[in-house]
Amino acid sequence: QVQLVESGGGLVQAGDSLRLSCAASGRTFGYAMGWFRQAPGKEREFVAGISWSGVVTYYADSMKGRVTISRDNAKNTGYLQMNSLKPEDTAVYYCAAAQSLRLIVDGEPAYWGQGTQVTVSS
Repeated sequence: QVQLVESGGGLVQAGDSLRLSCAASGRTFGYAMGWFRQAPGKEREFVAGISWSGVVTYYADSMKGRVTISRDNAKNTGYLQMNSLKPEDTAVYYCAAAQSLRLIVDGEPAYWGQGTQVTVSS
């Protein structure tokens, strides 16, 4: 029903910025979107979420102030701007979609992208 494809990951140095993109296709009308990440040997964790309208956003406390989530519904694309990156931010970042922002925040999205690797060196 909904397909998500992440892009924009890569190798950067500590302190750098990176902007991830999530291109969506299918029946996306009304869906909230969000971002998760998973580091090697770690569980997947919530990063940020945004409502369909873009009015409501929610961030993990660990990244609040360093990341900004946004979306352009006309382009069916979501974004995650990350600043002041740290080595501990190294992970595979996943885009997700759900019928409500609450489902995103609770870690229960209906759709997932395949992920994009972000590596932050010292």
